[in-house]
Amino acid sequence: MCSILGYCGKDADYDSFKEALLKTASRGPDASRIINTGNGRLGFNRLSIMGLTDAGMQPFVYGGKKTLMIEPEKNGPEEGVPEISLPEEAELTIVCNGEIYGFRPIKEELIGRGYSFISDSDCEILPAMYKEYGTAMFGMLDAEYALIMYDVKKDMYIAARDPIGIRPLYYGKSASGAYVFASEPKNLLKLVDKVFPFPPGHYFLNGEFKKYRDMSDVTAVRYDDMETIAHNIHDLLTEGVRKRLDSDTPVGFLLSGGLDSSLVCGIAAKELDKPLETWAIGMDIDAIDLKYAREVADYINSNHHEVIISKSDILEALETVIEALGTYDITTIRASLGMYLVCKAIHEQSDLRVIMTGEISDEIFGYKYTDFAPNAEEFQKEAEKRIRELHMYDVLRADRCISVNSLEARVPFGDLAFVEYCMSVDPEKKLNKYNKGKYLLRHAFEEDKLIPDSILWREKAAFSDAVGHSLKDDLVEFAESQYTDAEFEEGIKKYEHAKPFTKESLLYRDIFEKYYPGQSEMVVDFWMPNKNWEGCNVTDPSARVLSNYGASGT
Repeated sequence: MCSILGYCGKDADYDSFKEALLKTASRGPDASRIINTGNGRLGFNRLSIMGLTDAGMQPFVYGGKKTLMIEPEKNGPEEGVPEISLPEEAELTIVCNGEIYGFRPIKEELIGRGYSFISDSDCEILPAMYKEYGTAMFGMLDAEYALIMYDVKKDMYIAARDPIGIRPLYYGKSASGAYVFASEPKNLLKLVDKVFPFPPGHYFLNGEFKKYRDMSDVTAVRYDDMETIAHNIHDLLTEGVRKRLDSDTPVGFLLSGGLDSSLVCGIAAKELDKPLETWAIGMDIDAIDLKYAREVADYINSNHHEVIISKSDILEALETVIEALGTYDITTIRASLGMYLVCKAIHEQSDLRVIMTGEISDEIFGYKYTDFAPNAEEFQKEAEKRIRELHMYDVLRADRCISVNSLEARVPFGDLAFVEYCMSVDPEKKLNKYNKGKYLLRHAFEEDKLIPDSILWREKAAFSDAVGHSLKDDLVEFAESQYTDAEFEEGIKKYEHAKPFTKESLLYRDIFEKYYPGQSEMVVDFWMPNKNWEGCNVTDPSARVLSNYGASGT
């Protein structure tokens, strides 16, 4: 991951800007740089993934049809942040936190049109694309990205975010009315009054947010037969994994032993000619996932690492995790504790910089609770809602847990072509009519034997539960000890938006407010099953409270 910051006004103070930028130095520990545009500032913290030389350092500055070489600086955040001014010939400058998939053919096409480049960075092509295509470029990108760009000639800022929101971007307005954009809310807290998530699939231009792609909007339902569906799911996901293996630094894999992460690992193991580096985590007394992850690791012959955690590890990490996440949501925090701790171990014990994960499968193919969907139309509406809100929940969790440990997340299930196809499949076929959730995904990889059959057909278990049932139980017990019943009743009166409803949710909200006072509306509400469906009117987001949990907990 990297982090970006853009203050779009002349009153951008260097010291305040630098302080804000360094709030997310962990996202980009290799080097930091600020550029003074003459009408604001852009800042960048770099985690080197593609184009590892100094020439790949941002902000990129463009003039004519070429990237202008900026004198390289080796200063990291701990040594101060160098600031440069735009050279006279500059026409565009940009900062981008992203991975642009398939950038090499685009680069060759641009070179054929007279453009020249100075690095192997994938993001360096973006100013040239803007010069060539304007804002139409955003709909052309196969990418996970957030960017801020300044058009010198038009004295205009442009910002944009990928259609799912895998890369984070937030914004607010300063006291002077200037727009400020940043990778995380913590960058903005001292610069703006109110922080808002930048809407995925939009670009910002001249004070307006314009939608260029909505992954939840299905324009035409596909009524393919089952084998065609399976074939397409198989090939699109395989390509999604393949393109995300492209990195100039080592790639590792989170392996829970569940269906989704196991499929990602199985596909990658087939694609690569060397053993994967896989990582799993579990509680010391009742880990569920560890045995399944080991089964997959042995099957694909990976170099497997296990991280064992205890109750004290969970409780000690709780406040750190909430500060990193910028959320009060119960299920996000529970699931983040294990993910944060395994990523912390990866950072401390390996040279990995890129981590492949299995997020976004549930939103497409269903959770345990979507087995209760009353009909196909309701199932589809729920999937659309989950895709629209992904950036506030599972995607946020993956980004923060990984980036705070100076790693980069890649999410094959978030591949745009894959998501677009799967969302358009006739929802009647996605309903659980097969006595097994996510049947379409399982069936798509039935013949390949990339992972053991026992894993391919394993019941869904939520990550926070499968790390160990004691994780959730320890958190609930700890929260109960923090408030008397009277203190709880008084405590929830402080909050109107997303009012806490258990002592656990009050504890998380109180910690959240300590770091992000008055910013709760960055998250729309608590992630919960659809309470309007029979069997889903529950008071806890854990799948363990559902009647169909069954073998998920074994």
